[in-house]
Order: sequence, then structure tokens, then C-alpha cells
Amino acid sequence: MHYVYNFLVYLASLGLKLVAPFNKKIKLFVSGRKDSFLKLSDEISVDDKVIWMHCASLGEFEQGRPIIEKLKESEPSKKIVLTFFSPSGYEVRKDYNFADVICYLPLDTINNANLFLDIVHPEIAIFVKYEFWPNILNQLKKQQIKTILVSGIFRENQAFFKWYGSWLRKSLKAFSHFFVQDKLSKSLLNSINFNNITLAGDTRFDRVFEITKQNNTLNFIDEFKNGHFTIVAGSTWKDDENILVDYINNEASANDKFIIAPHNINPEDINELKKSIFKKVVLFSEKENVELKDYQVFIIDTIGILTKIYSYANVAYVGGGYTKSGVHNVLEPATFGIPIIIGPNYYKFLEAVELVEEGACFVVEESKKLSVLLNKLKLKNQFVETGKKAGNYVKNKTGATNIILKYIK
Repeated sequence: MHYVYNFLVYLASLGLKLVAPFNKKIKLFVSGRKDSFLKLSDEISVDDKVIWMHCASLGEFEQGRPIIEKLKESEPSKKIVLTFFSPSGYEVRKDYNFADVICYLPLDTINNANLFLDIVHPEIAIFVKYEFWPNILNQLKKQQIKTILVSGIFRENQAFFKWYGSWLRKSLKAFSHFFVQDKLSKSLLNSINFNNITLAGDTRFDRVFEITKQNNTLNFIDEFKNGHFTIVAGSTWKDDENILVDYINNEASANDKFIIAPHNINPEDINELKKSIFKKVVLFSEKENVELKDYQVFIIDTIGILTKIYSYANVAYVGGGYTKSGVHNVLEPATFGIPIIIGPNYYKFLEAVELVEEGACFVVEESKKLSVLLNKLKLKNQFVETGKKAGNYVKNKTGATNIILKYIK
């Protein structure tokens, strides 16, 4: 099977090169890898002590981030190499200050695995959540490099737990230790005779909890909110916006304020959204020289500030619950102790499921249900007590980062 895998990787590399000119994301995937070895060779010397972390994409980076930042703080002399598989992770975080070298992970061929580890020569390799590359893992094991998995998640349908997955199970022997998120993952690993496991939880909770300690002040949001009950809708898609706009146009109190931060900030889509709202609307790009307190709806047509905006919400609506990929990050508003509203596709996100079970997150499928729910939350400021459940949920799940750091040190 390993020979078949290597042949498939070879075919994939050829196919990606053929498709790259016609697909922007794949073009970044291919072109970005051309310079990985050169960048690594330029930045890493033979005498450097190196910690390597690999993340599939942006979500996994957020899980690895608290570990990187604590390691950089405690061991500043060591170089940190951060690799990504996906352009959606690399392109957003390629200038991240806490890593010394950031690049794409080369495709998992035997030659690439050997060359990568020869150049990087890490003291420890840290994989986040569920990235398993057999050739790289085999070389890590051969070179006896300490290798750990953090915030790991395993599922019964993975090949490791099937009759045909014995060759992949061998790759897992590269891991010195598994730090997993849940009991099921631990049980599954136990079932294939791995016992070097700690049920540590998810490092994302440490990351989002730290957000509450930073300065989240945005003066223009203060001006817009002006003491009014405010609903912040983040990462919204078209279906989310249809429900929100229907509520804003037909049900909302004139005293309520709405901040909408769409997932897609294409100017045409932003203008369409603005035109669909019959209340007084202002865009982020129009905020200069206007009295923001005079507007009822504020559309954020920029990126990078949503987390801070959540800190101003009385209630948060998190988009994506009507898409195939599912709801977006519910932990960012939850950490501020805010009730959360989402669409129906959330079941593959454990934190969303648990927040619903805690009574801190609510599922709506139409604007009338949204109206009923918001009226209930506003009644006697019920949103305050409900929000505390969300905040406590996050706080009670912190600590994974410290467990992992104790092992590393």
C-alpha cells in the first residue's frame, strides 16, 4: 500500500501542476511550494535549535498558536518553523511574528521528507489536530525526532481503524505522544494498541480566552452602539443575511443596533446587502465624517476586526450554518460571555453542539424564530445570564496548552 500511496502522490503532483493555471487556489498551492526549500535553507543554519509545527490550514493554526507563543516566550533562542498545507492558512498567516520561518509543507514524497528534515533538523515536531503524512512521519521515526500531536481528533471512519489501514497505523508509531480533544479519540487509539495518550482538550479554548485579556476597544463601534442593545452578525453568508434582513426590516425595534460582518466582502455583494436593508445603513468604508450614532445598521466591509467587534455584542449571530461546510467560529463570541445564534448545520463542530446543549447557543431557521428568540433574550435582560453560560463554557475548557508545554519542556 505504501508503494501505491507514493505513486498517487506523484500523480497528484503532476495533476496539480496541470490544473494550476486554471485555478487560483491550486496555483498558490503549487507556486508557493517552489521556494519552500530555498527559504528554509536561507533561514536555518546547522547550529540552530529548531521547533517545527505543522498546521493544515487557518483553523489548525489557531489551535497551534497558543503553543507557539508560549514557546517563543520561554525559549526565545530557538527558531520556530511553521508550515501549512493549504493556501488559505499560509496566505493569511505568512507574516506571523512569532514564527521565524513560515512556508508550505512540501508534498509528501520520500525525497521531500528527507530533504525537509535534513534542512530543518527539528528538536521536536508538532502536528496539529489531524495532519498525517506517512513519508514524513516515517522519517521522523527513523531519525528519532520527538513528535507529538496536539488537539488531536480521531474518528471511527478513518483508515487507521479499518482492516485495510495497517500500513497507516505504522505511521502513527512516529508519535511520541498524542494530546487528544475527547474521550472517543483516546478510546480509538487504545483500540489499536496506542497508550501514549493524554486527554488534554482543545488549545483553541486557551487562544480565545486570551482574547478577552487584550485591548478590544474600537472607538467607532462605541460611537455607533451609543448604549443601545446590539446584535453582531459575523461571517454571514447570503442565507444568513436573508434572515437577518427580514428581521431588521420587519421586526426589529428602532432602538436596536445591528453590526453585520459578511464572510464575503466583494463590493457588489456588500452593495446588494446594503440596498436590501430599509433602515439607515452605513459601511465601514464610509464611516469617516459621519455621525455613526445616527445609523441603525453598520456593515463591516473589511477584515481583521470581527473578534474585537464581538466584544460589543449583546447577542451574536454566527454565520455559515446554512452552508455545506457549516457554522463558523462560535468560540470567539462565546469567550466574551455572549449568547449565540446559528443556523442548522453545526453538528460536526463539537463546541457548537456543546454550547447548544448548555443553553448558550440557539438554532434558528427563519426570521420569525429569530424574532421570538431575540424578544425572549431581551426580556428582563435574559441575555446577560444566558451569556454567562457561554463564557463559563470557554473558561472551564482552558488548560490544554499548559499540559502540552509541560510535556515539551
